[in-house]
Amino acid sequence: MKPVTNTGKQSTRETILYALKTSTHSKVEELAEIANVSPVTVRHHLNALQADGLIEVNSVRRKVGRPYYIYSLSEIGQELFPRKYVRLTNRLLDELKATLPPDTVSQLFNGVMESMLEDRKGEYEDLPFEKRIDYLVNMLSEEGFMVRLEKDNGRYTLTEYGCPYHSVSQEHTEVCDMDQSLMIAVLQTPVEQHSCLLQGDDCCQFTFSQAA
Repeated sequence: MKPVTNTGKQSTRETILYALKTSTHSKVEELAEIANVSPVTVRHHLNALQADGLIEVNSVRRKVGRPYYIYSLSEIGQELFPRKYVRLTNRLLDELKATLPPDTVSQLFNGVMESMLEDRKGEYEDLPFEKRIDYLVNMLSEEGFMVRLEKDNGRYTLTEYGCPYHSVSQEHTEVCDMDQSLMIAVLQTPVEQHSCLLQGDDCCQFTFSQAA
């Protein structure tokens, strides 16, 4: 998805997204006024944006009358807007690599991965294999990946169509390597990679099966 900015002519969808970016929470009527369309049209766009995982909706109850709904950007929706953190992250990693020995840099990335797993300690280790797969898919989705899982004769194919770290991993492939390492740690079985977005493929695809 292309970034959303406030320059140039915006579509109704982009206007709604930008309005949600500049206002923490908005109601349908407020968005309709900003986009200069009917509330019915706004609801249509909001339903589509929610289905794409770009916005979140919460119900607000009042002392009198029916509850109303307020909308806000999801974490994935926030990623549509230009952010300076990518440039800063790349500069920090460039400086680390220029200053530290390669083995030390590798240890740092491994430490980040272990920290991510430590945050989830006790949640997946004792689950049956099928449940660990479900856990992994949910974890990747929470991180912002678009994931599809297929099974054929006991072998699984996991496909990622979007990568939330793509802008950083283009210059620092260690970030991409962490993805596969996390899969191996959660599934507790070897994972093979067959395609990669960084190599110009349409997706990142991995296969695995239950360890004997």
